[in-house]
Amino acid sequence: MSATESKTIKVLLVDDHNLLRESLTDSLSRLEDIEVVGQAADGSEALAAARQTRPDVVIMDVSMPQMSGLHATQRLRLEMPQVRVVGLSMHTSQEMARAMRSAGAAAYLTKETSISTLVDVLRSVVEDSGE
Repeated sequence: MSATESKTIKVLLVDDHNLLRESLTDSLSRLEDIEVVGQAADGSEALAAARQTRPDVVIMDVSMPQMSGLHATQRLRLEMPQVRVVGLSMHTSQEMARAMRSAGAAAYLTKETSISTLVDVLRSVVEDSGE
């Protein structure tokens, strides 16, 4: 997609920590090409919110109550295969990264990642999907 054909990337934020969701919403909302269309605190809420908001990308925490990010990613990718998932976790292990990718995540980042890297990944996974 060329710069003249820029498209707003619709993002759903899923994390059980309200402060993180609010901070990411604030940071991402400052960008012209990204729109935060919803938030969810667990995997079950994520599925409901994705059905309602039809995001391009879901930023999915891995460890959450009710339904984990792994299980929610698997279900989301089955139900809405066009939606890209970026796993975001405090877990730095390669096993967790592999598990999220196996569940269907397009990318996996740790919560130590900078906002600029997260934004680059969001843009990349949408571009790679042919959107």
